[in-house]
Amino acid sequence: MTLPTVGSRVPRRGYGPLAFVGRCWLRCSGWRIRGNLPDIERVVVVVAPHSSNWDFVHAVAAVFALRLRVGFIGKHTLFTGWLGRFMRWMGGVPVDRAHPEGFAQAAAQTIRSAPAMWLGIAPEGTRTAGAAFKSGFHRIATAAVVPMIPVSINHRTRVIEIHSPRMPGPDADADVEAIRSLLLGRGCRRDATA
Repeated sequence: MTLPTVGSRVPRRGYGPLAFVGRCWLRCSGWRIRGNLPDIERVVVVVAPHSSNWDFVHAVAAVFALRLRVGFIGKHTLFTGWLGRFMRWMGGVPVDRAHPEGFAQAAAQTIRSAPAMWLGIAPEGTRTAGAAFKSGFHRIATAAVVPMIPVSINHRTRVIEIHSPRMPGPDADADVEAIRSLLLGRGCRRDATA
């Protein structure tokens, strides 16, 4: 299995034997990573479709295999007990979707102040089919003045595809729709399995 090259400016983390586990998971499950990782220090990674709990498993395997340091946003109810400790160790940031006020500005400030940071967001925020893309990822990228990297998870082809980065423009609705069309319009099915 060939993995994309990771540039020197991309935030990295060792992970020890978990890097091997990630590579083994991808190889044994038949998943591949396609596309190039841009050599950028700070980005918002936009991942869709979010159709299964397996999305997280495959994404974590890819992060381990590539030895990336990627923060991510998750619903606050996942950050309890042993799972919560693991999620925080992985770089998870809990958010209460019922009270998201000020979160985008706080996340943007965190990105701006970090020497290097990639923040992953699933803009659907749920595994429910037909869920609208929330625009929070665009607000964060705009406030932090960083590009967005769309990443699609295609369960039909078992490919995690990294698309070209794009800077947020002044028309948030148009940008969100363009990324939604790119990620959901590439043969990605919502009826996901492992």
